[in-house]
Amino acid sequence: MLLAAEDSDDPHQPAAAALLRTGTLATLELAAYEVTNVADVRWRDAPAGHRLRARVWAIAEFGALVRVDRALAERAAELARAHSLSGYDAAYVAGAERIGAPLASCDERDLVSRGLAQLPHELISST
Repeated sequence: MLLAAEDSDDPHQPAAAALLRTGTLATLELAAYEVTNVADVRWRDAPAGHRLRARVWAIAEFGALVRVDRALAERAAELARAHSLSGYDAAYVAGAERIGAPLASCDERDLVSRGLAQLPHELISST
């Protein structure tokens, strides 16, 4: 969702950007590494990487940063096995479960289609 908000070619960009402006948000500490992988490495766009990491730290400061610990990692492993997810995707699901919040994602194939996350526009319309 953070990446979609940065990517003007992403069809979910307007809703993702709007969701970021709504207020209370949370993310996993892994998000800082994931945005680096995409923005700095895949897109080769260091300024975008900097903006995205700044957003992660703003969410941490003004919302919540979910830390990965043994219990979350074990829950992520359970979810990964049960839903054939990557460990990273499963960690976001486990993090959302931990804080009792819906998971916003633009990953329609792996998360949204399985009922594990909602698209940004769905969460905006439910607020």
